[in-house]
Amino acid sequence: MRQSKSNKKRETTASLYLRLSRDDNLEGESYSIGNQKKLLTKEAKEKGYTNLLIYIDDGISGVTMNRPDYIRMIEDFENNKSSALFVKDLSRIGRNYIEVGKLTEEFLPEHDIRLVAVSDNIDTQEGENELAPIKNLFNEWYARDISKKRRISNKIKGNSGEPLSAPHYGYMKNPDDKKTWLIDEEAATVVRRAFNMYMQDYGTEQIAVIFEQDMILTPVHYWISKGIKKPHKKKNENPYAWTSSMIVKILTTQEYCGDIINFKTYSKSYKNKKRYANDPENIVIFKDVNPPIIERAIYERIQEKRGKVRKRKKADGEKNMFSGLLKCADCGSNLNFHFNQGNKEITYFNCTGYNRGKRKICESSHYIRTDFLEQVVLGEIRRLTRFATRYENAFAKLVMGSSLKAAEQEMQFKESELKKLQARDKELDILFEKIYEDNAMGKISDDRFAKLSVKYEDEQKAVNEKMQNLKDEISNGKSKNVSTDMFIATVQKYTRAKKLTPQMLNELIDKIEVYQSEKIDGKTVQRLKIHYTCIGTLEIPDMDLIPENNVKIHTRQGVDVHFDTRACVAV
Repeated sequence: MRQSKSNKKRETTASLYLRLSRDDNLEGESYSIGNQKKLLTKEAKEKGYTNLLIYIDDGISGVTMNRPDYIRMIEDFENNKSSALFVKDLSRIGRNYIEVGKLTEEFLPEHDIRLVAVSDNIDTQEGENELAPIKNLFNEWYARDISKKRRISNKIKGNSGEPLSAPHYGYMKNPDDKKTWLIDEEAATVVRRAFNMYMQDYGTEQIAVIFEQDMILTPVHYWISKGIKKPHKKKNENPYAWTSSMIVKILTTQEYCGDIINFKTYSKSYKNKKRYANDPENIVIFKDVNPPIIERAIYERIQEKRGKVRKRKKADGEKNMFSGLLKCADCGSNLNFHFNQGNKEITYFNCTGYNRGKRKICESSHYIRTDFLEQVVLGEIRRLTRFATRYENAFAKLVMGSSLKAAEQEMQFKESELKKLQARDKELDILFEKIYEDNAMGKISDDRFAKLSVKYEDEQKAVNEKMQNLKDEISNGKSKNVSTDMFIATVQKYTRAKKLTPQMLNELIDKIEVYQSEKIDGKTVQRLKIHYTCIGTLEIPDMDLIPENNVKIHTRQGVDVHFDTRACVAV
């Protein structure tokens, strides 16, 4: 009796499947979810079905069969919950000839399920429709044709400077010009805060935790709160659950400089919806199209900073702002951060190459106190800002000369690298000839010849690729994108600085070379060389109104250490 009731309910139950994607919007209002529902409900009731199960996949392409409600419907069919499937037409099931064919010709008959495609005049209860396979094929061709047209359209738009993506978090569409974005100040404030905190040496995890504690909506939930529809994966129930990856996404988005970047990803075919990272040469960038949220100098500095080695921490977990900036002038190793075992308030750096025991590569410790560094560097920055303020023209001329010198040095380095690669390329040609002759004379086996050939071919391919990149950079003068104006503007920001901060270091200084202290005329001397971002080293000339950098500190050896500005040494 129970089985009979179950069968009776199944026989009077029909599944209505509704689907709409962006492509289908081109067909007009008849394809809307609402109209599909009205049409199928009327048809199902006229055919005697009193129980209706409705499945909706809105905004999902018919090329893929991996749709939430479609999968749920198939599972319900397998569990005998309904005996019929109603769709507006076969294209609603999908635009995949093979998969739709398997469903209509194998799965539905095996499960004794009636198929009604209203607009295609298909009802399997009235017999097979010989045109159904052809309609499925046409549906797939339609998807392929639409995909081809969209690719061509996107290529034209993308190469003309029109953004192909929706505005990033922090921007919104310009209602007067669809090719540009406007700043969304509410979200842009969060973006700027993330950049500023990172420049102040907060980690991405720390920033995420602070944003969550401050109850800042994540980008997805922010858009939802504003009624903006955005494609996204299943959202987190906690609207304030920021993650490290979200912060990294913000920090690495070049569009915040005001740029439009198109063709960053691509799909391999209309059937494969996965996006792949595009090669750099295929990416198109239009600079300064939109109002910037972040200064370009700040963005570029953060990208450099993210490429550095992670910073060392104190025993209590606090980072030191000089970590990653200090280099040994003799061996080039990083200087590691330490604290004095007897007095943890005293912190210092020394060379990692000296601390490697039997494997040490440096003969001296290059010991330098952290508090001494802070005073010296702050003093040099103050002298720099005073110079920039009092002698603006002279400062600009000096900075320009230093930037050109830095660019020239990098160009020389690249030319030297190119010569080495060219020499290696010739060596590989000779090696190819040698192993070919050895193989022909029977000195090496065919198997050995094949392995060596692959090895040399791979290396030569890599060498040729590097050579071409270097040639392009040298010929186009891409040694280093140095902006004198940006550096001058950054220096002027800190005219009234009273305390050294991680942000100041990250924006102004690329590295500091630390030399081993030595005795000169009975005094202990230690030389420091500051390399500023973009321009390298900069020697401030003796001029009126520029203060001397008089720093004095008592070291662990009981010796007073002074910094002499003119000689750029610690005495």
